[in-house]
Amino acid sequence: MTALSDHRTAIRPTMADVAAEAHVSVKTVSRVVNHEPGVRPDTAERVRAVIERLGFRRHDGARMMRQGRTFTIALVVEDLANPFYSQIGAAVEREARIRQHQLITASAEGSPTRERAVIEALINRRVDGIVVVPADESASSDAAVEASQTPIVYMDRPVRGTPRDTVLSDNHGGIRSAVEHLVAHGHRSIALFGDDPAFWTARQRREAFVATQQSLGLPGPPRVSMGPHSPASVRETLTLWTETSDPTTAVITGNNRITIALLLALRDLRRPLSLVGYDDFELADLVDPPVTVVHQDPAAMGQKAAQQLFARLLGDESPAQTVVMPTRLVVRGSGLRRSTTTR
Repeated sequence: MTALSDHRTAIRPTMADVAAEAHVSVKTVSRVVNHEPGVRPDTAERVRAVIERLGFRRHDGARMMRQGRTFTIALVVEDLANPFYSQIGAAVEREARIRQHQLITASAEGSPTRERAVIEALINRRVDGIVVVPADESASSDAAVEASQTPIVYMDRPVRGTPRDTVLSDNHGGIRSAVEHLVAHGHRSIALFGDDPAFWTARQRREAFVATQQSLGLPGPPRVSMGPHSPASVRETLTLWTETSDPTTAVITGNNRITIALLLALRDLRRPLSLVGYDDFELADLVDPPVTVVHQDPAAMGQKAAQQLFARLLGDESPAQTVVMPTRLVVRGSGLRRSTTTR
């Protein structure tokens, strides 16, 4: 008898069990469980009491199969360790949680081949949609991915091929604000350390730097060094730029990694330089002097991309759109005019 009783208690109660106990239809139980209207308050309360007493739990797997969805979305980025991408991830996860979705996060490690493999694997797992920071500008999918009709939203960089929703930062506006800030503080010989020109964002920032320098009538050809960089290579280039008849007095860096490399290189140089970094970074306000930065809001970008993805999941069939998010200059001490005399 005991064994039979234990076996019975191990059986998971169903909606039919709840309906029979509460003297209502299975449809009424379903409405209560799924928070749908059309159930009298006293009936709903009775059903909830039976659910609690029997220990009924909704079978999400069956519900998802009926709806054809898994209630999961994915985020694919270049480098999970980079604070820029971690802030994007946190924002996308918040939006997913609000909508009762799970988030799967993966890194493409900067490889277009790995990115395509990761996206295909995610689609095979039947994720409902994907937010991608693309490794390059080529399409991140193939015919099988297109055939799946899985919504994809791109971030930070656009891609060629099938039109997709894209969320970008105002790279031109950000660099222009950095140059104008330095010029306003008396600088005329300004240089740029850009990222690897294989990246669309790096090329955008280089183009903006050259265009702004020309529009402001700054003397001489633009001084630009594109990456990848190391503290040693930055130090070598800075030495060339500062030991001329027209020495560089201010530098703009193309992202937070380059800013760190520049700060390390400056430890070995005697000539002080003003600095504006693209991307804020942790402890930027504790460096001496605190670092002025162009702040692009990765959390806002991630939030916007996730919201656009969920709009597609809810049936939005409007044409693909590109959203450009504004940047903001955070003024600290490093962008101010500094003496060019050696210490």
